[in-house]
Amino acid sequence: MRNYDTEFLKHFSQVIAVLVSITLGLILLGMYLNGDKPVSVNPAAQAATQARIKPMGAVFAGATGAAAQAQAAAAAADAAKGTVAYDGTLDGSVIFGNLCTGCHTAGVAMAPKLEKSAWAARIAQGKDTLYSHAMNGYNGPDGGMMPARGGNPSLSDDQIKATVDWMLSQLK
Repeated sequence: MRNYDTEFLKHFSQVIAVLVSITLGLILLGMYLNGDKPVSVNPAAQAATQARIKPMGAVFAGATGAAAQAQAAAAAADAAKGTVAYDGTLDGSVIFGNLCTGCHTAGVAMAPKLEKSAWAARIAQGKDTLYSHAMNGYNGPDGGMMPARGGNPSLSDDQIKATVDWMLSQLK
């Protein structure tokens, strides 16, 4: 009488050993073939990675930091001089529609909406003050905040004045 269980285990072990040998052979063949190919770096992927990992800002401390900060601000101002926002248009409605509407329509950061009641005290200060606040920025006593040049440093003085004038003409 034969022992079928031991015979089955013997054959099963042989099948498993053959399958493991084939698997190892395929792995080694794949490693050999893949090792022959040079590693190619995709420039677009590399640029995207560099953009993702670059620092978002800088830390300036002490006199050296103040000098570096002033140099960075001057470089940003020089870069902005070379470009003119909105193709240099002096149409206040275009600039308002593209830049100012975000805050002055919804009242973000206490920005006055285009309503006479919201602008009465501001108009009383005179247009030169309005122009100055729009150009240089303003932090109001009520917590309101107007970023310099509406947050777009490439706006020219004439564009800012045209936009302020347009806004005043639209008050209801």
